[in-house]
Amino acid sequence: MTVIQLSASLPSFAEHDPGPWTHLFDHARLLDQAGFDRMVLSDHVVFGERLDEYGRPEIGGQRGGQQPTGPDGHWLEPLTTLAVLAGMTSRIRLGTSILLAALRRPVVLAKCASTLDVLSGGRLDLGVGVGWQREEYEAAGVPFSERGRRLDHTLEVCQALWTQQRASYDSAELAFSNIHMMPKPVQPGNVVPFWISGTNNARVVTRLARFGAGWIPWGDAAAELSSSVPRMRDALAREGADPDALQVVGHLRVRRHADRAVDVSATLDGLAPLLAAGVTDVRVHLPLPEQPTARLQAAADFVAAFREATGRPAATVG
Repeated sequence: MTVIQLSASLPSFAEHDPGPWTHLFDHARLLDQAGFDRMVLSDHVVFGERLDEYGRPEIGGQRGGQQPTGPDGHWLEPLTTLAVLAGMTSRIRLGTSILLAALRRPVVLAKCASTLDVLSGGRLDLGVGVGWQREEYEAAGVPFSERGRRLDHTLEVCQALWTQQRASYDSAELAFSNIHMMPKPVQPGNVVPFWISGTNNARVVTRLARFGAGWIPWGDAAAELSSSVPRMRDALAREGADPDALQVVGHLRVRRHADRAVDVSATLDGLAPLLAAGVTDVRVHLPLPEQPTARLQAAADFVAAFREATGRPAATVG
């Protein structure tokens, strides 16, 4: 039976310098204590100045979307940040949504991810995708036109180093043999799960079939889950993958009372269409009270209501 999980995005970016980022630390600890299943961070390494291209789906953006900061917004590198947060938390899973994996050297990414998985006790998930910003790839010395193949290459190298004791690899981009990398990830199969972001296009289907534990729908696919998830499952079956094993991310819209407090009942009414569509990882941006004790109680109450609605045992708070 599939366990429906509850995830939250962490505020790891800011329009202006927020100072020491203590709000991020507090938020991470709160999610852990309240019983959330997963927290995820976004990724940008650098910015160019054509941020309106975020709204162009033909290059990987999102129709009608708007980049949340200007080019001088403060964005924390997600793996570094998750390493800090791993030491502040004990049970919540740590993820990216999404990591621009092709901007990293594959062997270094494999080592960083494996190290973080070991030190966190096997809590790491890597949501990966190609992104939308040409300037970011150019600054990293990676051809924007090759970003899909470079992502596949990165995932291939990571899995080779994680699963082979004496690793070898040969492609147009890189070749090595008899390479040893320890420690391996501690999760089943000695791998860090990849969650593949994208639409229903053929490249994403193939990538998901080869590497993916889960799918992070993007753009129109995210907006139309009732049709996009069955299409993806059918496409995976044609690729020889098990469509029933697919985990899927969906976003739950928060509803509020007239006083702006979260209306938990009305918010959770939105679960039914997500679950009917096949969503297994429900992500929510939950506004919380300012006072610390009230914040924890409100988060824990939401988790308890979510678990009751999805038939899971109540979480232990603290």
